[in-house]
Amino acid sequence: MAEETEWPEARAVGAALLLRHWRVATAESCTGGWIAKVLTDIAGSSQWFERGWVTYSNTAKHQDLGVDAALLEAHGAVSEPVVQAMARGALVRAGVEIAVAVSGVAGPTGGSPQKPVGTVWIAWARQTPGGVACESHHHLLPGDRAGIRRRTVLLALDGLLSRLPPE
Repeated sequence: MAEETEWPEARAVGAALLLRHWRVATAESCTGGWIAKVLTDIAGSSQWFERGWVTYSNTAKHQDLGVDAALLEAHGAVSEPVVQAMARGALVRAGVEIAVAVSGVAGPTGGSPQKPVGTVWIAWARQTPGGVACESHHHLLPGDRAGIRRRTVLLALDGLLSRLPPE
């Protein structure tokens, strides 16, 4: 298994952001800051990485990212509306061009029939000429806790790269 500093996806995201003079922010729940870690493992990342939040609790999601408490109550933390609100909150609060947010059930406990272990939502918010665009994807990932978290980081990075505008 490669060391986290050897994530080519993180290097590609950093190079693409630097080329565009963009900055990124992260809002993480189930990955516990792992996305921010692999991005900031890269020397020179301060040129394109603004900040990251680890908002594990609903209180943190509400207080730090501005996720509406009613949204959390109605849909739960692991949901499309909440992860989109996390991404938008990170984008606006950090004043960056692009942000990624993740929320999921990494296990081995905590799953339910509606949201089994491996359920992950990822959202990407970015500034566009017309305002903020936000996309999200649902995943049901196999594996143990470490594998689910690792795969979530990879999907988040690949999603960032694919959502950057052409050079």
